[in-house]
Amino acid sequence: MGNILDEIVQAKRQAVGRARLARPLEEVRQAALAAPAPRDFFAALSQPPAAFGIHVIAEIKRKSPSAGLIRPDFDPASIARIYHESGASCLSVLTDEPYFDGRLEYIEAVKAAVPLPVLRKDFMIDEYQVYESRAAGADCILLIGEVLPPPQLASMLDLAFELGMTSLIEVHEARTLEGLMATIGFPNNRRSLLGINNRNLKIQQTDLSTTERLAGMAGAGTILVSESGIKTRTDVDRLIAAGARALLIGETFMKAPDIGAKFREVMEK
Repeated sequence: MGNILDEIVQAKRQAVGRARLARPLEEVRQAALAAPAPRDFFAALSQPPAAFGIHVIAEIKRKSPSAGLIRPDFDPASIARIYHESGASCLSVLTDEPYFDGRLEYIEAVKAAVPLPVLRKDFMIDEYQVYESRAAGADCILLIGEVLPPPQLASMLDLAFELGMTSLIEVHEARTLEGLMATIGFPNNRRSLLGINNRNLKIQQTDLSTTERLAGMAGAGTILVSESGIKTRTDVDRLIAAGARALLIGETFMKAPDIGAKFREVMEK
């Protein structure tokens, strides 16, 4: 494979194959159609930003390939309550098990604890996972432009839209965004958000200038989410100036002994 992203995607293909054998697609599809209506992730970020001047998608994760073990004392529901009380607009929940120690079941636990919309943060490579996400209670899914060819991403976006979910479409490279602009466009009528990941997933390096370079490529009215590497209020202000409407922040909060205090430190003006 050659880089960590390729390694993760290969492992994910194997995991989805095993999941399909354990629980057939039609069974998962029926569960998705029978699930309670999703919370509106897109609408939550369409509202005028709260006191921070920008929306926060606060992330719940125990470990990552770049940082290793982030939080030993890991209770997703308790963390969700802290984020909700701190003023997060939405939550992101890692569900990849081998590389992030995530669980699909965390979505249900988090949604039972707080009223916020929830993103399933995982490496989506098959329509099976779209149905699986909705069946598990996810309100939004992540579609990574560096993982999915544009036609497949567009097809999965359409399916998520049909199921009532929002899609966070993530890119890191300008050429990836150019391809998606030609395929689906930003903004579009499929309840999609454009996420710019400041972290290069292949080599696990982070640079906030990625958002500054790519933000202007999307059309007016696009809801832009800047992801990764956000540590201070100075970073927040820099990304607001670049055009971000929301920030996805995980490690900075999760590493802190007091998550609520770190949230206030980073976000309050």
